[in-house]
Amino acid sequence: MYSTAFLDLPPLQAASGDVHLPGSKSISNRVLLLAALSAGTTTVHDLLASDDTRVMLDALRQIGCTVDEAGSTVRITGLGGSAPRSPARLFMGNAGTAMRPLTAALALLGGEFELSGVPRMHERPIGDLVDALRQLGCQIDYLGNDGYPPLRIAHDQGVPALSLAAPIQVRGDVSSQFLTALLMALPLAATHQEVVIEVVGELISKPYIHITQQLLARFGIVVEHQNWQRFTIAAGSRYQSPGDIHVEADASSASYFIALGAIATSASDQKGIKIQGVGLDSIQGDIRFVEAARAMGAVVTGGPNWLQIARGAWPLKAIDLDCNHIPDAAMTLAVMALYAEGTTTLRNIASWRVKETDRIAAMATELRKLGATVQEGADFICVTPPAREQDWKPASIHTYDDHRVAMCFSLAAFNPANLPVRIEDPKCVAKTFPDYFEALFSVSRAETARIPVICIDGPTASGKGTVAAAVAQRLGYQFLDSGAMYRITALAAARAGLTIDAEHETRIGALAQTLPVHFDGGQVLLGGDDVTDAIRTEEAGMNASRVSALPAVRTALVQLQHSFRRLPGLVADGRDMGTVIFPNAPLKVYLTASAACRAERRYKQLISKGFSASIGDLRADLEARDARDSSRSVAPLKPAQDALVLDNSHLTIDEAVDQVLAWWQERQPFAVSAQG
Repeated sequence: MYSTAFLDLPPLQAASGDVHLPGSKSISNRVLLLAALSAGTTTVHDLLASDDTRVMLDALRQIGCTVDEAGSTVRITGLGGSAPRSPARLFMGNAGTAMRPLTAALALLGGEFELSGVPRMHERPIGDLVDALRQLGCQIDYLGNDGYPPLRIAHDQGVPALSLAAPIQVRGDVSSQFLTALLMALPLAATHQEVVIEVVGELISKPYIHITQQLLARFGIVVEHQNWQRFTIAAGSRYQSPGDIHVEADASSASYFIALGAIATSASDQKGIKIQGVGLDSIQGDIRFVEAARAMGAVVTGGPNWLQIARGAWPLKAIDLDCNHIPDAAMTLAVMALYAEGTTTLRNIASWRVKETDRIAAMATELRKLGATVQEGADFICVTPPAREQDWKPASIHTYDDHRVAMCFSLAAFNPANLPVRIEDPKCVAKTFPDYFEALFSVSRAETARIPVICIDGPTASGKGTVAAAVAQRLGYQFLDSGAMYRITALAAARAGLTIDAEHETRIGALAQTLPVHFDGGQVLLGGDDVTDAIRTEEAGMNASRVSALPAVRTALVQLQHSFRRLPGLVADGRDMGTVIFPNAPLKVYLTASAACRAERRYKQLISKGFSASIGDLRADLEARDARDSSRSVAPLKPAQDALVLDNSHLTIDEAVDQVLAWWQERQPFAVSAQG
């Protein structure tokens, strides 16, 4: 998962391949709570691993459920009618699918609880649900603003006598989660008499209520409805675990890859995008996004648990659509509209206003950054794409801590003007799809020349490796330690019994061509062997300098180093990254420091590892190595002509990293937007 402050997406041009989607958030959190309310143990398979499910699992543990996790499989032993553990303070993050159903369930289970979340959660309305629960006789207090979390449930003496004779009324035109919360909680009160819920006003997002009904049935609760306005829970209802239950992949998450297949595959691409984990028979309402995508020109086929998407009409066709049935997935249509001919209008989306952010305002603001013309209203948005290719603009997309904004706008990187797009706070996708960007890159392609590279060269012990690794981490880019490549080659040669000299140059070069090198965090792997420590000795450094002077070895390693240039970008450190390996890199930094400073750093490093050392000897060795490296006939050590020289003799690592990142920002077309 990308935990960087921002993620720069280079221009992406094509996409094909298979995508395995994570489990549905809506299904996952419903299943977790239903398992917690049931008698017996439920094994949940393919559970979504996300921020939302994490806060639900943590809350279930706090109230006394037994939760055993093994990857995407979770075993939950439910309360089965027993009182939950209380008092308890429960943190719900920004998870409406946890906050609202848990509020209702705990109000009917009894106990004393405080439920809170992030600041945005405290701006999301919950008053209609609280009003409905108060009708029953539940004691719920607001700890902040009336109508909004945080809340306190004050049933320390157990659940009071409930008023079930009259139907419980709840508004349906703000969020379907209020009705879902009541449908999941009220079977607890229907052991001796039926319970009726009446929806006041139009019920929005009916497909999500359908999901709730389907899952309730799996746990032994049958709910009948009349016209989506009156819901009846039969007397004698009791939750019972189904034993095992599988979570469908998230149909809302599928929308991004359905759109990707429509905009980024060519008509001649027979493979397109294949989505695994959700099919045309899904119980999720957002599967109807397929209908909208087809209306815009996508070619979508599918079966049980899979979908196949390819481009049909191009440009896409503008649509005018009532999106009440696909409120979350409809956001993807707003970005698809950038690739359509004409104006796309999405209607009946008032619920966007009370989601993780005000999504109508957010989408309008960010679409305009890209060059679109946007009109917004209380419950609609109209999107007209840039009129001409040259009217597109590079943009830094503010994501508002909203996972769907981040995922939607990643699709703007496929723009016809070949402009980059920055996604701010990419880690917000962890709410539903932590590995979204990895999945996107796995099925996307870009011209190699457009994948950005930052080169950081410099002499031995200048700190270039440490700085480069930190820059790569801050940007979410691939990292190439070219010095390690030569150290690994020298190590492999020694293990093969080859002396590092001109006589063995050809054999060492052949060995270098097939080195199975892999960088994993701070580890350097040669095949399955961790050689991180073995290549960091002084002897290994000397051998690396010798092996790098062999032209055949250098030639063999060039192609291997080029292979590290992968999405979304690369930071490469070494001695000739900017002069030989990536001469067209947009940013080249030559990192240096005085020999005295470098010797002192190396001395401290060796002493900390328990090695004896002499600063004088280390300085002499470094100066001799500098002279050898700068005078060699092949790729002598020197700054590239367009490199920026950074003397870090008196800089901390963080200061050096910040300077490199500042130079990188200056080269981005959206630097002003990002800073503003």
